[in-house]
Amino acid sequence: MQDDEAAQAAEPGQEALPPPEQPAGPRRRSRALAALGVFGELMITVGLVLGLFVAWSLWWTNVEADRSASAAADRLRGTWAAGPTAPSTAPGDTASPGTPGAPPAPKQFAVGDDVGFLHVPAMGGDYQVLIRMGTSTEVLDEGVAGVYEQPYKAAMPWDQAGNFALAAHRDGHGAKFHDLDAVHKGDAVVVETKDKWYVYKIDNTLPETSKFDTGIVAPVPEGAGYAGPGRYITLTTCTPVYTSRYRMAVWGSLVRVDDMDAKRTPPPELRHS
Repeated sequence: MQDDEAAQAAEPGQEALPPPEQPAGPRRRSRALAALGVFGELMITVGLVLGLFVAWSLWWTNVEADRSASAAADRLRGTWAAGPTAPSTAPGDTASPGTPGAPPAPKQFAVGDDVGFLHVPAMGGDYQVLIRMGTSTEVLDEGVAGVYEQPYKAAMPWDQAGNFALAAHRDGHGAKFHDLDAVHKGDAVVVETKDKWYVYKIDNTLPETSKFDTGIVAPVPEGAGYAGPGRYITLTTCTPVYTSRYRMAVWGSLVRVDDMDAKRTPPPELRHS
């Protein structure tokens, strides 16, 4: 029976009947569903790409920055160990370099030079970050705390007056100031150089200010409550977390300078009980 029907369909003069047309409504729905499926797949792809980008920004950049900063820290400590310790100016020293009995002039640092280490116990008992001159993206992306060169050139810890102002990333690229909000009034902050420990006490904090508020890193930082020149330190980073909308600031003043002994014994503020 099937063979007969096939033969009849193949006979000359007979045309195969076209399939019945689908109503317009189902065809439109079919095309809409297909387009929706393509759009959904596209959104899934975009989501995966964004997820990978976030993972790279918040994890892999930390890995790379920590690796780079660790290598640079080892080089700096190796340089310190290889050369003699030269004293720098400490509080109370009034003689100018070059006069009898005056200490030698401290080294002049250029952008990109490594200065020492910042220790902040409130951000972890073993917390330290390499200090490097400059606050450009290229500098801070290396997982360091950068020394401001503009709009105000930061004073160095051994200078007789001024503001040792530093910046570091809150998230990504080492996220060295991620927990800066854990630092409060009365906490200790210590700067380690080749031959000195500079011990500061936090006097005030500013949870949020405009990113255009440059006064927070002025020689006498605005908003910190200081009446005049002194030997200050300022730590800044972006806030809130995962944004760069505002800036956070932590201010402190120098309370003591300890000489570095041969064993590099840390000051009491950095010793674990």
